[in-house]
Amino acid sequence: MLDEITVYNEDGEESVFHVIEQTQINGNSYLLATEDVDDEELDAWIFRQVRTDDEEVYYETIEDETELEAVIEVFEELLEDCEIEM
Repeated sequence: MLDEITVYNEDGEESVFHVIEQTQINGNSYLLATEDVDDEELDAWIFRQVRTDDEEVYYETIEDETELEAVIEVFEELLEDCEIEM
């Protein structure tokens, strides 16, 4: 499993996210990640893998609310003591 991923916003600014959990649903790979692992109440992001180029993997946030809710439900089951709010 990955430990960290680097994400770039539209302005090219870099953010490092720490991967909490990873799963696959219907052939798609998803990551649950946070920027601050030391905070008791984590602000978490869910990313979907969109493609790979050679050794680089690309992720994006999920815009579709139905897909996002389904992925949240799977992560909550995987992390039994975790509740994820949108």
